[in-house]
Formats: sequence, structure tokens, C-alpha cells
Amino acid sequence: MPDSCAAWGCKNRRAVQTKSRGITFHKFPKENVLRKQWEIALKRKGFSASESSVLCSEHFRPQDLDRTGQTVRVRDGAKPSVFSFPAHMQKHVTARKTQTSIKAEELYAVNKETTQKQETKPLPNVDHSYALPADLPGLKTKLVEALARVEILERHMRNMKKREQRVKNMVLAVLKDLGGKNLMNKELKRKLRIYLRKMKG
Repeated sequence: MPDSCAAWGCKNRRAVQTKSRGITFHKFPKENVLRKQWEIALKRKGFSASESSVLCSEHFRPQDLDRTGQTVRVRDGAKPSVFSFPAHMQKHVTARKTQTSIKAEELYAVNKETTQKQETKPLPNVDHSYALPADLPGLKTKLVEALARVEILERHMRNMKKREQRVKNMVLAVLKDLGGKNLMNKELKRKLRIYLRKMKG
């Protein structure tokens, strides 16, 4: 069964039609505080997101989404804010912030600041075709991919050097054979000596 958007009144499902319209689907954050903020933003009484719950991209502002890579992702700390609530729900939304939502926002801000202070030097962007993911498992995956790519390139370089050396050896053998059979004049012998010095260098 295709994933359906969890937002109130939204009929978008993960399908060819929605993909052709540029609509993407995003799972709820694993981080508890931000996950709770997403759930509160939906204004669905008693709703608790499961591992398979998703929201479609139509409920985020353009600046909340990172579309620079091959996969569209929600930027760190972004919350869904674009909904088509009926009038009575809109009034409830704008009435006041609950103590729970205020504490959740404060706790998330503190956690985010602490995480940023604990970060080490950023890893170099080894793949410029898309942005590095902000989550640690994603960074680990990209690092493994980058190291594998480096290993492949190094192997190619070693193979190229071996082929180059074989060609040099063949050329040297032919030139020495010609020189031994006196099939070259003085000018060619002079050029041969120069070439041999370069080959050895």
C-alpha cells in the first residue's frame, strides 16, 4: 500500500502522479522533541506518528526543503507549517501556544546548540553532486563510499603505471635490438641515447 500523507485533509499518496508533480514524502524525525513538534503542527487529536508515517512536501515552505541533491530532504530543525485547516481549527491554532509546545521548542534549541558545540571539524565534501546528509549514519555512508571511490582510483592508477612500464620495456627492447643490429644511423643512435636517458629518469 503506498504511503499516504498524514496531514489533515491531504489526499497525496506516494505514486507516479505525485512524483511527476514534484511532490516528495518525508518521514517524521527520529529526534523526540522535533518529532513531537511535527505531531503538534498537524493538529490531529491523539495522533502519534509511527515509523511509516510521512508528510508530503506541500506542507513545508520552499526554504524548509533542500533540493540540491539527488534526494529532497527536510532541512535540520524545519517544521511543517503549510496546511489547509478548516476555520475552527485555524482559530484554535492561532489562539495560544501550549506549555508543552513552548518547552519542546526550548528543549530542541538547547539540544541543537549543544550538538553544534560538540561537532568536530567538518569533513570535506568529497562528492559535489549532492549535499552531505546532516545525520551521522548518512555521513558514515558517504565516507565509506568516498573511501571506496579513492581505492578504485588508486587501483586504476597502479594499473596504468604497470601498463606504461610494459610499453616502455617493449620500446627499449626494440630500440636495443635495432641498435645491436646496426640498423640505425648516427643521428638515430644519438636520439636513442637521449630517449633511453629519459626513460630511465
